Amino acid sequence: MTDNAFAPTVYQTFDIRTDPRTVAPRLRALRAQMREAGVDAFLVPRTDAHRGEMVPESEARLAYVTSFTGSAGLAIVGSRKAALFVDGRYTLQAPAQTDTKLVSVIEATQGGYSPRIAEFVPKGGKVGFDPWLHTPSEILDLEKKLAGKATLVPTSNLVDRMWQDRPAPPNGPIEFLGNNRAGKTAPEKLAEIRATMGEDDADALVLTVPESINWLFNLRGRDVPHVPVVLCFALVPKTGMPTLFFDKQKITPELRHGLEGLAKVADVATMIAALRKLGAGDKRVMLDPATVPVAVAQAISGVSEAKLIEKRDPVLLPKAKKNDAELAGMREAHRLDGLAMAKFLQWFDEEAPKGGLDEIGIATALEGFRREEPSLVDISFETISGAGPNGAVIHYRVDEKTNRQLKPGELMLVDSGAQYLSGTTDITRTMFTGKATAEQKDRFTRVLRGMMAISMTRFPRGTNGAQLDVLARQFLWEDGVTYNHGTGHGVGAFLSVHEGPIGISPRYPTPFEVGMITSNEPGYYKEGAYGIRIENLLVVMESEVGGGKFLEFETLTLAPIDLRLVDEALLTAPERKWLNAYHRRVFKEIGPLVQGEVKAWLKEATREI
Repeated sequence: MTDNAFAPTVYQTFDIRTDPRTVAPRLRALRAQMREAGVDAFLVPRTDAHRGEMVPESEARLAYVTSFTGSAGLAIVGSRKAALFVDGRYTLQAPAQTDTKLVSVIEATQGGYSPRIAEFVPKGGKVGFDPWLHTPSEILDLEKKLAGKATLVPTSNLVDRMWQDRPAPPNGPIEFLGNNRAGKTAPEKLAEIRATMGEDDADALVLTVPESINWLFNLRGRDVPHVPVVLCFALVPKTGMPTLFFDKQKITPELRHGLEGLAKVADVATMIAALRKLGAGDKRVMLDPATVPVAVAQAISGVSEAKLIEKRDPVLLPKAKKNDAELAGMREAHRLDGLAMAKFLQWFDEEAPKGGLDEIGIATALEGFRREEPSLVDISFETISGAGPNGAVIHYRVDEKTNRQLKPGELMLVDSGAQYLSGTTDITRTMFTGKATAEQKDRFTRVLRGMMAISMTRFPRGTNGAQLDVLARQFLWEDGVTYNHGTGHGVGAFLSVHEGPIGISPRYPTPFEVGMITSNEPGYYKEGAYGIRIENLLVVMESEVGGGKFLEFETLTLAPIDLRLVDEALLTAPERKWLNAYHRRVFKEIGPLVQGEVKAWLKEATREI
């Protein structure tokens, strides 16, 4: 990048984290540990014991062993061969990062194990797994997939035994949210969760997912990259004081004071004993078999006749239904982000045609504009800054090795987001730097029409994202193409940018309810050429028609869509109307916040078509 006006990034680094050359020695070291433990294979998942969106560096075992840095995946290392299972988002990234001579990269669907996992274990062999990193549901699924071909054996983590320079566990600061930001006090939220527990006559609830615990107790932290949570576990009895289990180094007088009268504070090393005591009392304990580690479930049920009530995490649904304070914060966050995006897009339009921009410089500039806002806490994920063919890599992460110069005339895909004190954002824009080809405009317009179809839809209560997904894909399907990722995911309020239990894809059966927030991001990717994605965030609102029986979406994101890439002849009258109305709103809300060249650019970028 030729313009040195932007300070170095603070929230994102571009260091080379992946090196296929490390795979061979680490596989050898792991196999030595396997022989010592008496197992024929070992499972290495991307997750940690908390099952959160992100993991701290000390828990990034999959990346350490395979050199693959994606946000989802599973490796099985057998005595002679190994495999890395990834979903469709990473079919290009994974082979580029790992040593494919030693590790077979296999595409698998999101959720559940591939039956091909049995291919990497000798018949009758033993598969070791860390019971803190796998859930009861996963182990049950894996047992079915192995179908008697191999035996699962819980063991200590064999990767940790060989990881000589493993980073220390995180110890970030802890924040307590006021009611003006949380919208509900922790006691009010606890009462709601306990009412849910009462429906199943549960004596206690175990929570392990940090987003759920942080929302329930109005906590926030800085323990993992880009998700403002503190890592801990929670035990919530039906009456009396809950207990929060923290790493010992986190237990300070300030933490105890902040939770005084709300929850007991305990060392995480004491949690298993507390769970065993609960189990010995023959209590009815609620837990989510899809998120709670096997080690936790076994601590409760392994010593008694305690009843495990296996239900979905009861915090997920109320957390997803944002209250008025949370929605106000999210709208404010999107105004702040809209201001940063306007400055960024105007800068990009001015600089890109000159040449000299590269992917790192573009990501750095965007962070620089966001950092002008004092309430920025972090980015909400590592910016996807893909020039030309790199835009076709769905979850592309630029580093110093892959950094590509943007050539005038190429498409540029930037998927980014921010964590402001008021809320979380996630936006993708595809920009152009010259005359678009007919194919590029056709594909862009089909993607845009799909995005607008979701934005404009009105649907009856009880409708879920699996039912709406086809609306976004229909125009691409007409031409025999599609995209290999979901259309949308839930988004938290100053929490994780990826939040269950709702979204827009076949894997989201939970119905939409008022206050839920989802992304809307169809795309098209031509391998080796370019990528297109357009993403806004939407909040579910009650429709003004239908007598309260219908819902619709309100768009939160406030940034122009590049009209130079739109083939206007493909648009219907309602689509043209929606696009013009959206751009009028962007200018109305963001226009007063900018001036000079940025305001003039924004006026042109939001012109009527």
